[in-house]
Amino acid sequence: MIEDLFARQLSAIAEGDLEALLAQYHKDAMIVRLDRVVTGSAEIRAFFTAYLDLKPQVQEIKALQTVNDTIFYNAVMTLNDAQVNTFGTLIIRDTRIWRQTAAALHL
Repeated sequence: MIEDLFARQLSAIAEGDLEALLAQYHKDAMIVRLDRVVTGSAEIRAFFTAYLDLKPQVQEIKALQTVNDTIFYNAVMTLNDAQVNTFGTLIIRDTRIWRQTAAALHL
């Protein structure tokens, strides 16, 4: 179930487990943010290495919608001790994250 994938995603982030995080992503994954697009395993590895260096912590899942192959979420997080309001979409293909969008607004 895609809810299980989301729970694994949160756990990998909480534990700072790069390999567990990367295992969630499809071989053809793409991450889209307003400032960049990340594709391919090497770029995704570099992206999440830098992301985990920010010591992300999920403080609260404010909203979560799961429909078929899509997860849409809103969460309050801290990145390097700065609180941000995040929004994102995960689209699942073959039990892995195939497409992801993400945006964060400082609170």
